[in-house]
Amino acid sequence: MANAQYAILRFAKYKGPEISGIEAHNERTKEKYASNPDIDPSRTHLNFHLIKPERKYRAESERQIAEAGCRTRSDSVRVVEALITATPEFFKGKKRSDLKEFFNEALEFIKQNQTPETIISAVVHLDEKSPHMHLCFVPLTEDKRLCAKEILGNKKKLTQWQDKYWEHMVKKYPDLERGESASETGRDHIPTRVFKQMTRLTKQKEKLDAMLSDVKFTNYKDRTSQVMDFLDKYIPDVAAMETQMKKYQKCFITAESEKKALKKKNDDLTAALEKSQQQSTLKKLQEAKLQQDYADACAILDRIPPEIIREYTNRSTKKQEVRHYR
Repeated sequence: MANAQYAILRFAKYKGPEISGIEAHNERTKEKYASNPDIDPSRTHLNFHLIKPERKYRAESERQIAEAGCRTRSDSVRVVEALITATPEFFKGKKRSDLKEFFNEALEFIKQNQTPETIISAVVHLDEKSPHMHLCFVPLTEDKRLCAKEILGNKKKLTQWQDKYWEHMVKKYPDLERGESASETGRDHIPTRVFKQMTRLTKQKEKLDAMLSDVKFTNYKDRTSQVMDFLDKYIPDVAAMETQMKKYQKCFITAESEKKALKKKNDDLTAALEKSQQQSTLKKLQEAKLQQDYADACAILDRIPPEIIREYTNRSTKKQEVRHYR
């Protein structure tokens, strides 16, 4: 099974002298980067800007702050940097044009949540281990106050940023999961790949069901052998699905408790309901169905005749003994 693919968004705040340091790194103005061995200078020409800086970072931040009429202290945050990326698995096999499209989509997300004019630079690095974008902006609020704390907020608001980033990106990239906030929110999202995994398991269940329905006295030996061979794959796949179901247990508890009410609500949905509310309702119904499909996948094992189970268990034990003595 493919590894999980996470959407990643992280923020860092900068107040003064260190701003020139991040600029040197982002814009690749130094000849050597001894402090960062991950940089491959032979690939630096592949980096590209989505927004090119018109001035030095510090100079541009001071210009915007002065234009907004903000007072500053020595400890005022003048630049916020967003690091935007995904886990390496997501980028495998993607062309440069695909990467540009991905980071442009991420840039659109930032523009929707922070005044676009405050963005100083957005540069994509392809000369390190994994593609990523450094996006720097001046933390000015819509009413022209310099307040990084209000924009980024506390841990809860940072989690909301991460969630909103995922919600934006997943529309175009459905295999992406929430990033860091997934653990903080108790895994309240079931990724698309789990539903795909369940779809495959359901097809296997249907195949096993057909095999069991065709077990007769005349073909008993052949069908028994086929069922046992099939169980070699089916049982581990059921176990793998069980692991996923436990991981997202919170979703299933919610879905089960609300299932009846949700079905009624879904029947009554009208154009007057907000789209987000409709999507939320359908999402919980999908989760309830996923739980039912898993229960069906397990239940079919109870249909296997006891003599076949005994024979399968004996065969599995013999296989383990052979491996043990090798």
